[in-house]
Amino acid sequence: MSQLPPQFPWQRAATGANLLSAEGTLGVTIFEEMTTLALHTGAINLGQGFPDEDGPAEIKAAAQAAIAAGYNQYAPGKGIVELREAISLHQERFYGLTPDPQTEIIVTTGATEAIAASLLALVGPGDEVLTFEPFYDSYGAIIGLSGARHVTAPLLAPDFMPDLDALEAAFSHRTKVVLVNNPHNPTGAVFPRWVLERVVELATKYDAVIITDEVYEHLTFGVRHIPLATLPGAAERTLTISSAGKTFSFTGWKIGWLSGPEHLVAAARTVKQFLSYSSGTPFQGAIAVGLGLPDEFYAGIADTLQLKRDILSEGLRAAGLDVFTPQGTYFVNVDTAPLGISDSVDLARRLPALIGVAAIPVPVFCHPEGAERTRSLLRFAFCKRIDVLQEAAERLATLRDRL
Repeated sequence: MSQLPPQFPWQRAATGANLLSAEGTLGVTIFEEMTTLALHTGAINLGQGFPDEDGPAEIKAAAQAAIAAGYNQYAPGKGIVELREAISLHQERFYGLTPDPQTEIIVTTGATEAIAASLLALVGPGDEVLTFEPFYDSYGAIIGLSGARHVTAPLLAPDFMPDLDALEAAFSHRTKVVLVNNPHNPTGAVFPRWVLERVVELATKYDAVIITDEVYEHLTFGVRHIPLATLPGAAERTLTISSAGKTFSFTGWKIGWLSGPEHLVAAARTVKQFLSYSSGTPFQGAIAVGLGLPDEFYAGIADTLQLKRDILSEGLRAAGLDVFTPQGTYFVNVDTAPLGISDSVDLARRLPALIGVAAIPVPVFCHPEGAERTRSLLRFAFCKRIDVLQEAAERLATLRDRL
């Protein structure tokens, strides 16, 4: 956990995202660093989690038609009604949830803005926000920006499930928000009902709001995603966040949304309207089309991604790495210790020139204690074309001989 001294807001944000050194020097994100190395060396970039091919043609066509038809000015602050209605129908179709499109859903500039608006609306100095660790870097940045204290509960290899005693110990009377990413980035874990039920029990005990980041909701392999808001006692205290980028492979469109009880959505909307106000008008209608695609589409994207996971994992095992097979997301984590490596940050910086593949070290998603616990772990993204992953697997298989 981290206790931040008084600073300018940008310094708190940078500290929360592990970008500020003890001397006050501002660094770049690990994603920018690895992408730069990949470009410089010509390496295959399996660091940042974005696809290298577009999503469904009918969604692109809908966006193009909207632009041609003149839907190019501000959308309503809470999003166009067609998309809000499509989100509600999607939640009912897959999960039995029925949020009101008028009062319980808002459209955001990606899930990132939804997370920021929710946290900035609900916490401040003296409060605590609890996340699992490792954690997506924007969580630490926004918690730091808010002035709240970031408390973590560890996810432990090989399955990256939490120790429930440690989870309970992380709660206190100052816990105002529990931020749960499920399916989880960067570990690829998909939390089962017993984990989610304990989160709800503890949030209820300490009267904390639950914010769930479920952007990988349709990208699970052999297990069902359980929205936390569907559990008994959860709906009245839960803001659910998702987005179009990961499901439909249009990450650059930045169309996200949040749903939940009217009073919590209104709080987040109050902040959100002074961040972007609105965005992506022609894309919003196109994503409404995507949310209405048949069940076969959703099953197909998960099956394809599972195949990609397995292709890359085969190359990682051939390299002599210990592979932690993910149940969801775009990412597979490995332990480099079997190769005698204990510093994954150093290895990540060497990999692009060494074998022509870029990855992200897991310690950058942690506070110092968590970074020590995960110091030999690397994360690879498999949301790329199959031919690219096959080439990456071949390169990875040479790693042991090149060290």
